[in-house]
Amino acid sequence: MEHDFQVAVIGLGLIGGSFAKAIKEYTDYTVIGCDTDQKVLQKALNEGTIDRALTEKKEIGRADMTILCLYPHQAVRFIEEHLEAFKPGSLITDTCGIKRYVVEQAQRLIGRRDLHFIGAHPMAGREFSGYDYSIPTLFAGASMILTPGEDTGKIEFMKAFSKALGFAHVEVTTPQQHDTVIAFTSQIAHVLSNAYVKSPNALRQAGFSAGSFKDLSRVAKLNETMWTELFLLNRDCLGYELDMLIEHLSEYRDALKDNQPERLKALLKDGRELKERIG
Repeated sequence: MEHDFQVAVIGLGLIGGSFAKAIKEYTDYTVIGCDTDQKVLQKALNEGTIDRALTEKKEIGRADMTILCLYPHQAVRFIEEHLEAFKPGSLITDTCGIKRYVVEQAQRLIGRRDLHFIGAHPMAGREFSGYDYSIPTLFAGASMILTPGEDTGKIEFMKAFSKALGFAHVEVTTPQQHDTVIAFTSQIAHVLSNAYVKSPNALRQAGFSAGSFKDLSRVAKLNETMWTELFLLNRDCLGYELDMLIEHLSEYRDALKDNQPERLKALLKDGRELKERIG
């Protein structure tokens, strides 16, 4: 890896801060940081998380790679506002939890310019957000999903880059496939958890709860601003999963309501066997 290769990390929250720290820890790349919170930016400089701050639009032209650790609309807006400033031949990527919107808009903006865009979704996180919780080992053993769209020119670099930062597995797929599957593996779980804790009995659970409550309620503590944007940008795929969930929950409810032990037992058995098959 070249010593003078420069990476701009835009947004130094949990994910962006962790990317910057991992790049400094595991590569010889120079890290340029950008954040709207000047206190965070100064802290990242003081701690050596970044080598210098990106303070002017033209400075993005020094970056060989730009990682957009922003919400989807912000990521697209950043590309649009800096389109003429990006270094020719450089790579732009993002870390958004949905991919169709970001990849389509990025490709539309870039057009025939000498720029590369590969969508990315690091499957890693923590219960808490913000730069203060970022760590260089956040991605250790995690999966990185890459959605290159029509542009595959930098895909091998992105695979190697991801592995260098600790990702154990790199999955390459289409933006559509990503959004379809992520609606099931992530988004519906957040909706279910958030709805689950709205029972009046949630206020009475102290002393009665153990692993099951903790597991099912954990992701109810979410960033509602970010998840609202993600849900709406993937509303067709998430809507399908919600319909499936409501249909299956109704089956359990009806078996209970009609006092059908064999039917309830069969439903539970089906669920157990499915879980055993998928792991």
